[in-house]
Amino acid sequence: METSHPQGLFRLDNETLAFRYTATVSHRDGHALERLDEPIKLRQWLVVNDLDPGATPTPTELAQARELREAIYRLGAALAHDQQPALPDLDLLNSASAAGAPIPLLDANGMHWSLDSANRLGAALAVIARDAIHVLGTSTRGRIKTCEGSECAGLFLDTSRAAARRWCSMNTCGNKNKKNRMRANN
Repeated sequence: METSHPQGLFRLDNETLAFRYTATVSHRDGHALERLDEPIKLRQWLVVNDLDPGATPTPTELAQARELREAIYRLGAALAHDQQPALPDLDLLNSASAAGAPIPLLDANGMHWSLDSANRLGAALAVIARDAIHVLGTSTRGRIKTCEGSECAGLFLDTSRAAARRWCSMNTCGNKNKKNRMRANN
């Protein structure tokens, strides 16, 4: 499969797989930039995250995958802002989690996923959905935040000791904010 360096197409700096998936849309506070604008890009994102579905999704499958992504984002944003999650989003997430049969395996190089051969895409999305359920449904849920970076609003898990982290990534949004402050003070 030709990937044409997909790592450059996607932000891969979020520690949480489900939130890294939601980052395939950026500039959520401004003019949203959709990075999964064609089926091959969904496959490329899955490949660089070790979830190769084995084939390029159909346009319908891409639309369903983006629906899951947006449900995860809305659920995370609701929790970040102390709001109740929407029941349709919970239903969609739980349904995606039940699809396929991903199996975690351990080898000498670490953990990887074995995806159900009958529904590899469903199994790949189930891995993402299960990661979202773990983050959104356990004690970590109180540490979910949205990035304060200009035009970002990406989700992240604040693991700082003081729970005072403001940006999804210091290397991107944090540095941009610091540069903008420095320019404003000059």
